[in-house]
Amino acid sequence: MSSILTNSSSMVALQTLKGINSNLSKTQDEISTGKSVASAKDNAAVWAISKVMEADVKGFKGISDSLALGESTVAVARQAAETVTDLLTEVKGKIVAAQEDNVDRAKIQTDIDALVDQINTVVGAAQFNGLNLVDGSQTTVDVLASLDRQSNGTVTTSSISITAQDLSTGGYAASNVFSASTAGTISTAGDTFVTTLDQAGGSDDLTIANGGTWAAGDKVSITIGDKTASYTVTSNDVLAASSTDDLVAVGLKNAIDSLGIANFSVDYDSANPGQLVFTNNGTADLSVTGQFRNAGSGGLGTLSTIDVSTASGAAAALTEIETLIQTGIDAAAEFGSAEKRIDIQNTFVGKLSDALRAGIGSMVDADMEEASARLQALQVQQQLGIQSLSIANQAPQNVLSLFR
Repeated sequence: MSSILTNSSSMVALQTLKGINSNLSKTQDEISTGKSVASAKDNAAVWAISKVMEADVKGFKGISDSLALGESTVAVARQAAETVTDLLTEVKGKIVAAQEDNVDRAKIQTDIDALVDQINTVVGAAQFNGLNLVDGSQTTVDVLASLDRQSNGTVTTSSISITAQDLSTGGYAASNVFSASTAGTISTAGDTFVTTLDQAGGSDDLTIANGGTWAAGDKVSITIGDKTASYTVTSNDVLAASSTDDLVAVGLKNAIDSLGIANFSVDYDSANPGQLVFTNNGTADLSVTGQFRNAGSGGLGTLSTIDVSTASGAAAALTEIETLIQTGIDAAAEFGSAEKRIDIQNTFVGKLSDALRAGIGSMVDADMEEASARLQALQVQQQLGIQSLSIANQAPQNVLSLFR
């Protein structure tokens, strides 16, 4: 039945054309924005997930900047520690030269003092953006390393903790710790001691008596040959007052025993307060040296006590410089390890950010090949839809021919 009031064909053609135009508009939006999900209206769930991931990517960019800053700071500290170690090695060369009797020890001491000044310069200049990890002003420094999102949406951060190293030479205050020795040599300040034990039964004693002036953190080290034992005074030791000397002596004995040096023994008798007796039952002479370091002194604080102007001072300095070099080596190794860890984390954060961006793209980016093909198909459908609507609109005109 033909009707001039209701044109069903036209309505169908019109709805079809509207659908085509809607799809065509959506496809054109995808092509112009490059996204299949450009707003929450397109796909609320996917859009929400993508926005959270985009926020994390932004956060990781900040973390990457933090890691780069931290790596540069640690690199400066590592370079300083390596330079200090090299300078300490040069100091050792001077000290070795001072072991000879027929040398000008005063001039050698002048060279050593110049090297110590250079070490101070290196340590003082080893800062990055005002942060110095080798001058004793810091203990630990945290470098922002990661952004951790839990399944419940909670976000936390994690850091890489960098342990600062004290390579400063200041803060050292000598104390009359070593009070007596039968055959050994004690420095005027009483803070260093050196003796030689002959093979096959050579023996000597050392009395520790600081007169009740101990402080928590004071450290006494005894080096036997190439092995070192040390004891650090605790607050409980200080509270013991008059018996602190004995506690330090016993602590040193236990530390020396734990070294397990063959054919060497150290004895303590409470009848002789603070006294340690060393005995060498080996087949070679053995050197024994002692060094005091007060609480609060720099890691290289005892460098200021090195004095090769005398034969005994040169002998004591040779043992002490080995400890100081090891301090520099340990500091450089610590910084090198931390720098490597930061570098690995920075590389990981970069790759993680790339993976997140790829994931976001797979969710919201438009497939341009598909969009291009769909655009052409929809353009053809639009033309056909217009033709179909035009034909449908001509149907009422055909009714007029019935009345002619």
